[in-house]
Amino acid sequence: MPAMTNDEAYAFILERPRTAKLGTVRRDGRPHVVPVWVDIDDDRRIVFNAGEESVHLKAMRRDPRVSICFDDDTPPFTFVTIAGTAELSDDLDEVRTWAARLGGRYMGPANAEAYGLRNGVPGEYLIRVTPDRIVAVRDLAS
Repeated sequence: MPAMTNDEAYAFILERPRTAKLGTVRRDGRPHVVPVWVDIDDDRRIVFNAGEESVHLKAMRRDPRVSICFDDDTPPFTFVTIAGTAELSDDLDEVRTWAARLGGRYMGPANAEAYGLRNGVPGEYLIRVTPDRIVAVRDLAS
């Protein structure tokens, strides 16, 4: 099971638009996991959007510590997990820009503007996760 460098982990994340699994902690301490579309900014933070009524946004307001998992579920299997701290922004210009970028990444460039308009609205937030720890392993079944 070869470990990946951080650079290799980021390359794996960007290799194709994988849906990440975001882990947060509910008010009562139970874990909450939700799929999110992600990208990486110039400071190597994980970036995604969330609505103000979502469980995960409410959880990140209380406790900004999060975990994010990316995986390739086909043999020989690879994964990247990131533990980090979330920062929330409701700046609509940022939210709209990143919503378009995420929409284009996951749904194709022709759909980017539509996703920016749909998800770049009041009540939506931009979340940036600064990694504290990255664990990445390739070829688990080799």
